Amino acid sequence: MKIGALAEIFEGENRVAMTPESALQLQKLGHACCIQAGAGAKAGFTDDAYKAAGVEVLKTVKAVVEAAEVLVKVRGPEEKEAKALREGQTLISFFWPAQNEALLKTVADKGATVIAMDMVPRISRAQKMDALSSMANIAGYRAVIEAGNNFGRFFTGQVTAAGKVPPAKVLVVGAGVAGLAAIGTSTSLGAITLAFDVRPEVAEQIESMGAEFVYLDFSERAQDGAATGGYAAPSSPEFREAQLKKFRELAPEVDIVITTALIPGRPAPKLWTEDMVKLMKRGSVIIDLAAERGGNCDLTVPDEKIVTDNGVTIVGYTDFPSRMATQASTLYSNNIRHMLTDLTPKKDGVIDHNMEDDVIRGATVAHGGKVTFPPPPPKVQAIATQKPKERARELTVEERRANEVAAFKAQTRTQVGLLAIGGGLLLLAGLYAPASFMSHFIVFVLAVYVGFQVIWNVSHSLHTPLMAITNAISSIIILGALLQIGSGNILVIILAAASILMAGINIFGGFMVTRRMLAMFQKS
Repeated sequence: MKIGALAEIFEGENRVAMTPESALQLQKLGHACCIQAGAGAKAGFTDDAYKAAGVEVLKTVKAVVEAAEVLVKVRGPEEKEAKALREGQTLISFFWPAQNEALLKTVADKGATVIAMDMVPRISRAQKMDALSSMANIAGYRAVIEAGNNFGRFFTGQVTAAGKVPPAKVLVVGAGVAGLAAIGTSTSLGAITLAFDVRPEVAEQIESMGAEFVYLDFSERAQDGAATGGYAAPSSPEFREAQLKKFRELAPEVDIVITTALIPGRPAPKLWTEDMVKLMKRGSVIIDLAAERGGNCDLTVPDEKIVTDNGVTIVGYTDFPSRMATQASTLYSNNIRHMLTDLTPKKDGVIDHNMEDDVIRGATVAHGGKVTFPPPPPKVQAIATQKPKERARELTVEERRANEVAAFKAQTRTQVGLLAIGGGLLLLAGLYAPASFMSHFIVFVLAVYVGFQVIWNVSHSLHTPLMAITNAISSIIILGALLQIGSGNILVIILAAASILMAGINIFGGFMVTRRMLAMFQKS
């Protein structure tokens, strides 16, 4: 089939849904590709680059729509674009079906199939097609760069001949994909980074990236992310009050605030109120990544940058991915290419729209002349629900004492049993072996037993398990040699002395090496 990419007509949109590299991959699936002339220019991809990749460059929108069986876009279609679709044609783009019911009905009435990239279910198998995460990752990174552009100091602290520069303090509200990208960028630039999220399972992720998780003094257990497909869920009024109280405490301390909190299908929650803005220091910056849905900050103006009376800059741009159009187009076109890979299972250029597939069904919002939104829940959960770990019960003094006595008795029985068996075997050997052999054999057995008991009881915090075994063998040699060193034979005395020397070097050298190894893992 022929895959056609259209130029974006939305004001300020610089991305493109097909790159020369993704076109080459689509051709390996058996498809042919075409693109509207100039569609990739704003993202840095020339028409010549497309031609070199085997893509047919057509002059007009009409030519692409007529030539292609599958159309790919970034933004959802405008009314005139939706009406231009024909029966059996497939459109792959962002669509936001919950907010565009009329447009969805128009497309369904035309008999076209629509795959909404914003409806790809968040399950492991679909991560390669998750365009929302791809774009959120870019938005989070760009938000920190934008904050640095509007902030009057360094991110990292410095001590110079001209004076000391304190590190910037950054607060990231919401630790989804965009939030984690912002945290990673902020910490890598040297800022002190704090982060907050209503989902308890992200605390470890935040701390592993070098940021500090902001905990609330609140007893209510937040809802697990599995119940909402990995997204945050609406909070109770009590939780919200505790949250706002904590943010008011942090407002005078932080220099940069990056808000990323969004709940699917709802307006952005107001988390940074006007009074918090007034508490912030002059020169502080707020980057509101939720501006397109009304913003997390009370004072955010979508698509604008404003400066408040107390000198706080609030950035409400809604096109962060478009501001990095080359990178965003590369990632988005890869998401679409992976979607088409699943739609072309035999790699023969024939699309098989399998509505039994969780990913394809979840993303399909119109098919066969019908509206197929909302989809049924996927058979596989986004995240396995984390069961709370049960705390080990604290033992009483009597129970601990009883456990110790029981362990001692069991150990004593084992040792007495081993000694009895060993003594019996020695007596049995003594009935048949000569006396000269038995005297040496008894020395050997005693050396093995005593040497093993002496070394094996040393804690492994002082030497490794492997070193414990080698030391046990060395101690057996030393004890055997000590018992033989009083022999009248000069050769036996020399061999025994050499054995003691070499085994002693092995034991003491082993402890020294272990000590050096442990020192490697200690902070000086």
